[in-house]
This record gives sequence, C-alpha cells and structure tokens, in this order.
Amino acid sequence: MSTQSANQYPPAVVPDRLFDEAETEARWRARFHAPRISVPDWARDAPDRCVYVSNSSGVWEVYAWNRATGEHRRVTDRPNGTMHATPSPDGEWIWWFDDTDGDEFGSWVREPFAATEGSKPEKAVPDVHDGYPAGLEIGTGLIAVGVSTDDGSELFARIDGETHRFYSHADDAGITSLSRDESLIAISHSEHGDSRHPALRILATDGFATVADKWDGEGKALSALEFSPLPGDQRLLVLHERRGREELLVWDVRADTETEIELDLPGEVVAGWYPDARALLVVHFHEGRSSLYRYDLDAAELSSVDTPAGRIGGAGVRPDGTVEYSWSSAAEPAAVRARTTDGADAVLLSPPGDRAPGSEPLTDAFVEGVGGRIHALVSRPSGAPDGPLPTVFSLHGGPHAADEDRFSAYRATWLDAGFAVVEVNYRGSTGYGSAWRDAIEGRPGLTELEDVASVHDWAVQSGLSDPKKCVVNGASWGGYLSLLALGTQPARWAAGVAGVPVADYVAAYEDEMEQLRSFDRALFGGSPDDVPAVYAECSPITYVDAVTAPVLVLAGDNDPRCPIRQIENYLDRLGGRELHHEFYRYDAGHGSLVIAETIKQTSIEVNFAQRALGLR
Repeated sequence: MSTQSANQYPPAVVPDRLFDEAETEARWRARFHAPRISVPDWARDAPDRCVYVSNSSGVWEVYAWNRATGEHRRVTDRPNGTMHATPSPDGEWIWWFDDTDGDEFGSWVREPFAATEGSKPEKAVPDVHDGYPAGLEIGTGLIAVGVSTDDGSELFARIDGETHRFYSHADDAGITSLSRDESLIAISHSEHGDSRHPALRILATDGFATVADKWDGEGKALSALEFSPLPGDQRLLVLHERRGREELLVWDVRADTETEIELDLPGEVVAGWYPDARALLVVHFHEGRSSLYRYDLDAAELSSVDTPAGRIGGAGVRPDGTVEYSWSSAAEPAAVRARTTDGADAVLLSPPGDRAPGSEPLTDAFVEGVGGRIHALVSRPSGAPDGPLPTVFSLHGGPHAADEDRFSAYRATWLDAGFAVVEVNYRGSTGYGSAWRDAIEGRPGLTELEDVASVHDWAVQSGLSDPKKCVVNGASWGGYLSLLALGTQPARWAAGVAGVPVADYVAAYEDEMEQLRSFDRALFGGSPDDVPAVYAECSPITYVDAVTAPVLVLAGDNDPRCPIRQIENYLDRLGGRELHHEFYRYDAGHGSLVIAETIKQTSIEVNFAQRALGLR
C-alpha cells in the first residue's frame, strides 16, 4: 500500500544563504562541516584494531583504525550513511548494520578488518531474517542477535554453524550481554507488559534454559550493562532504580548474590568495567552535565577522573588503564581524548580538516512548575542588545533523553541568527529521577507542555524573551511537542517548527515499528483501541484547528519511528485552513546522516522562523 498522498503541500523555502555577512555565513556552515569522530571501539582480543564513525567524508560512515600501523580506512560508503558498527573480538571482522535509506530495517553484515581488493560485505548470520535491531553479542564460539518485527521480538544464537531461535515474544525484548566464557547470555524482556521498565533473564547457552530471572516490580526497570570481562567471572553489572533513580548493582549470577553500589552523587549514573574487573568507570549525569569517576570495588571508594564541566559523549578503559572519552561543552567543540593512569590528558584523535568554530556558553535556569522544579539551559547570542530577544524554545526528543551542556552546531546557528535559545528538561527527561521521567505516563505531551509553559512564563517575565517573538521547535518527540504546543498553547507561539514529528498519534501507532508500539502502550496505558480518549487528548491533530501561528514541518520518507502517512494526515487538515504552513520532505529516515542535508534543513528552519517573526 502506498503511503504517498495525492495532495501537494506548500514547499519550504530553501534559502541560498542565512546571513548577509560573509564571515557569519561561513562560520555557521563550518561548524557542521568540521569533521567529528566517535570514541573508538576496539576489538577485545586485538585492541590495536578499532572501529569508529565519522562525518569526515560529508556523511556519517564507519572507519577502521589500525593503531599498530596508524592506518585509517573508510569501511562503508552508502548514500544515507551508516552509524552502527563493532569489531569482532579477534579483530578480524567489522560488523555493521545494513538498512535501506535510513529505514532501520535490515540485517548485520560483516567484512574483513584488513580489506582486500574485491572483498565485499556478507550477511553475518545468513539464516536470520531482516528486521529492526534488538541487540548483538559477538563471541568466539557464539553469536547472539536480536530482531524485532511487527510480530514481536525474536532472539537467535549461532553456534557451530547452526542458528537457533532461543526466544520469541509478542512484546519487546533484546539481547544485552554475553558472559566472557560465553556460558551465559542476558536478555531484556517486557513479558509483564511494560517495555519502559524491562526485566532481566539469564539463560545458559548450552540449551538456553533459564538460569535466573530478576524483576523489581511495576515501574522499576532493570538494565544489564555488561558481564565482567574476566573468564569464569559471572558477575553482571546492572542498572536499577529501587530508590527512585538509576543506580548500579553487581549481580553474581551463579552465586545468586548482588551488591548495590551506593554512590554519594546527585543525579544518575551509568558504568562499565575496568579490564581487571576490580573497578568501574562511572559516567555521572547531573543537571545537564556529565563527569567521570573510578569506583574501586574492593575498597568501595570513588575517585574523580577530572574532566571540565560539559558532556561526556562516550568513554571506555583500554587494557593499560587509559581512559578514552569524548568531551564537549556548549562553547567548545567535541574532542576525543585519552587520560593515562598517571593523569596526563591529551587529544587522542583529530580528524582531518579544520576544527569547528566555537559558540556561546550556556547558563542554568531553575523554574518552579506544577510538577516540581524544572531545569532549563539558556543560551544568549553574543553581543545581543539589551532587552527581550526573539527566542526559540528547543524541545529535545526521546522523551527519555535530556538536553546537555554539549556543543551543538544547530544551537549555535540560532544564536548567530540573533535568537536566544531555551532548552527545557521537562518531565519525561532522564537524569532527574524515576518519578520525573515517569510523570508523563497516562498523559504524555500535555504534561511536558505544562513545564514548557512555566519556563516560557519565566523567560518572558525575566526579560529574556520577547513574548511576541517566541518559536517552539524540536525533532522527533520534540517535533510532536511542538505541534501539540501550537494547538494547545496558541497564544504563546509566533511560529512552530516540527521535525519528524508525531502529528496524528493513532495513525502513527498503526504504522510505526513494533518496538515503539510497545513503548507507546506502556506510556499511554494501552493501545489506541484500549484507551482511545487518551490518544485523542494527546494527539496534535486533535487541536489542528486551534493553530494560529505559521508552521514548518520536516519529514523523512523512510521514517519507521514517525511515519510519513500520519504527518500527511496533519498537513491535509492544515491545508483546509488559511494558515501559513510549509513542508520539507527528504529521502531518508528519522533524520539524516548527510551533512549537506543537515545544513539544508537547518537553513530552512532558521529562515522560516525569521520570516514568520518579520526578521527577514
């Protein structure tokens, strides 16, 4: 069935340039074009063989790095880019996920780390059907791969050349970790009906009998991080939320004992093992910023791995104890750094090309709302005049995510254009405790917008924002919130920008990937058939006739998360009204990995807001 609409929608304006000043125009584009790189992922038994992703070619692709020779090689070359890759433990193979035009539906393929002429990627597990990825663990004698489709979740293991389906369920499940000796496999499941708060099961790989189950009860997730890196050590590092926030515990599966790790830190944490399994590398998140710590398991002592205030974008510990991590702040572009055991800290990798121009630091705002204190991150353009400014309220996706003190070429462009930027970590955001994250259950969208309204009131009353020049924007869940805000809070907004949004929630539920349907059932309290009134109350299309501000919508043809048909339903309704709206449609999925496309979309958004506010 074709999802193409017969209707033609008003096309978005694609400006030739955003700024009249050549220097400003060059600067904002340079931030996007500047090469970026992820923290390298090294092969467990051949740590000189590494894999990373980079945009150096203008598209996010997979690269191989042989540390012994210093050679870097681009592995993938696909029109819409590639983001998911990992080396095999022996370093002989690179695995990457092969989908079609960003639709996220496909299979894992592999190719030799040391490429030879004529070598081509091959399907890594030939007798596992295509689907959405649901976990991957590569051992030396066992490979475990998870697949999600409209029929639910299936988990497979390939042993001695034979593939076994060892688990299937209609609800969401996935592979999370494989023990070092490959005798145990941990899976995440939601057989209890709540994929937002999964349970854990440990299976023996010599027949896939259940060794242990662990579930903390309703509303309390358990997430397996990784088994100990030592052979014979059956301890599993787990994330729990028994005390109302995400914390760590070590579960000795064979002994059936567990040790909760209580850290005297505000906020929430995640962690991984040091190679000797005697310590953990802890990433701590609190109020939009992250930091690194080492936790000694024997001494139960926490020590800081000193990093400046900002965001840790990934971290790991090399066999020699060196911590490699990515760091950035709102003002400083990201860099991949290495901190040795003697405390020396230096840039590890500098991709070819010029470093991105910097931007402005941000400040914190704490605003009292109906559901508690709301944290917002505020950026003000350099050299801005005194008095209220045009302001973009940029709402993050997820909803289970958070805005952070990190470098963003996107945010910097709005600042260059003279807008203040306010990022709201509304209820539903992570990092502020379980109750804050789960407060949107049963009333998603509308709950978050209560917090956005409180921050909007603060921004106007504090003199930061011009009440007649406030723009709401976001992508994914942020795009959904933007459309919902335009319909339920029309007096607050002079314009709205919604990227890859949920616009018609019932139609979105019908067309989206099953993993998201499972998530929505947990979030809304059931399917649209179970709780139709909740979906109607929380769907932007319900309020489309109340929208008064100009609207820009951007969407990808192959998006499995926010499918195109439900967006067209919303646009069809807008088309019946004399309301200015524009639509930009592109050939990719839930966003683009092509830098030129990202630049194009950013210019469309900023130019639209400038025109809507009479600034251009």
